[in-house]
Amino acid sequence: MRIKKTFSLSSAFMAVVLGLATAIAPASGRAQSEPVPAIKGPAVTVETLISGLEHPWALAFLPNDAGILITERPGRLRVWTKENGLSEPIAGVPKVHAQSQGGLLDVALAPDFFRSRRIYLAYAERRDKQNSATTVGYGVLSSDLKRIDAFRPIFRQEPALSSGQHYGVRLAFDPGGRDLYIALGENNHPATAQQLDHLQGKVVRIRPDGMVPRDNPFRSQRDAKAEIWSYGHRNPQGMAWNPWTNDLWLAEHGPQGGDELNRIQPGANYGWPLRTHGQGYDGQPIPEASTTPITGLIEPFHYWSVSPAISGMAFYNDERVPDWQHSLFVGALKEQALIRLQFDEEDGHIIGEERLLQDLKQRIRDVRVGPDGYIYVLTDENDGQLLRIQPKP
Repeated sequence: MRIKKTFSLSSAFMAVVLGLATAIAPASGRAQSEPVPAIKGPAVTVETLISGLEHPWALAFLPNDAGILITERPGRLRVWTKENGLSEPIAGVPKVHAQSQGGLLDVALAPDFFRSRRIYLAYAERRDKQNSATTVGYGVLSSDLKRIDAFRPIFRQEPALSSGQHYGVRLAFDPGGRDLYIALGENNHPATAQQLDHLQGKVVRIRPDGMVPRDNPFRSQRDAKAEIWSYGHRNPQGMAWNPWTNDLWLAEHGPQGGDELNRIQPGANYGWPLRTHGQGYDGQPIPEASTTPITGLIEPFHYWSVSPAISGMAFYNDERVPDWQHSLFVGALKEQALIRLQFDEEDGHIIGEERLLQDLKQRIRDVRVGPDGYIYVLTDENDGQLLRIQPKP
């Protein structure tokens, strides 16, 4: 997921960006980095529910134990049920641009799925002969789980700049189900993450029908996209709501080093490419990036100096496994592991890190907490798997 790219930001442009960041963003905080103490939780068992998936990317649980929706990057959506196993591809999925990192990516259920049966899909869409970008839309899942009806796009990343890299993309509804948040990569064009007239390198916030909320931070600003909620992101790969602090968290790929966990605040600038804890692919500092904090730019809550290539993530807030309480599970692609970060219940800082599933030697793409209180992960491989992880009895 790390594609070498050179770029340059003029000093005048940097000055404008930093002035904007100082005026809008909250004060920058102090990043918490490695090393944190290694910890060991309960021994686990790993159950393979599905094999033979082609680069699966995301999963979503249907209510009432009705099954698990799974996206495959080449453009297939399937459902797995205990009774029937893995289904044939569901009909009605939009055409996707399946090249390099692009294809059919995230999936999410509408907050009112019981009534509407809407499901949301995020995918790479070809826009012209050279470029593609992220599109999000929804359709109605049939009661027999065999097709999607009336699919319609409600959001398109503009302009279209990707040649196959850094789409992101993750979807998350807020706990009340009022708004949909979309995490977008900068399409391997770093400077665009700081440009408010571009939707690259942004978290955007829209209503479930695609309308823009009136209180979005840049709604009334000229030459800024009204959908933007935060900016200065590189390549988000995980997004989830923290159940204890009730805020949105983002997992982002750094360049060479500097993978980040960020707490997302409205109007905030998270720095890329002006500030990073990573370095260039030649091992040298990135010329445009500061090596020290910059006033007005938000420091990551936590970062890894050596990138695990973090991916999907899920907070654990289920009483059925007390040893996992106040933990965040994060997938790792490069390090082929499931990372568990333990939080202090009092001050919320990370106090320990555990690495799981390293013996499987598979890229962990998506991570979710199931309705049974166990952890479910997808492995991003030609022969991808859906795994269920639970403590040994």
